Amino acid sequence: MDWNFARASGAMLLLNLVYAVIALLMGVLALRLIDRFILTRVNIEEEIQKGNIAAAILAAALLLFIAIIIGLALAR
Repeated sequence: MDWNFARASGAMLLLNLVYAVIALLMGVLALRLIDRFILTRVNIEEEIQKGNIAAAILAAALLLFIAIIIGLALAR
């Protein structure tokens, strides 16, 4: 196997892992900001712990939208 190819593949893997960690952290931060400043009357984490399925679906949808936005931003 060509070592240049292996090194380039390893570098791309590492770069993608860094992007994934950055996107995950930004997604969680955005969800917390939305929970604190936009949805002031509803505590999403508390509602999920109570077993509120609608709150869990809302949190998942928010994370999905945030992931799409971050993915498009990182792709440019």
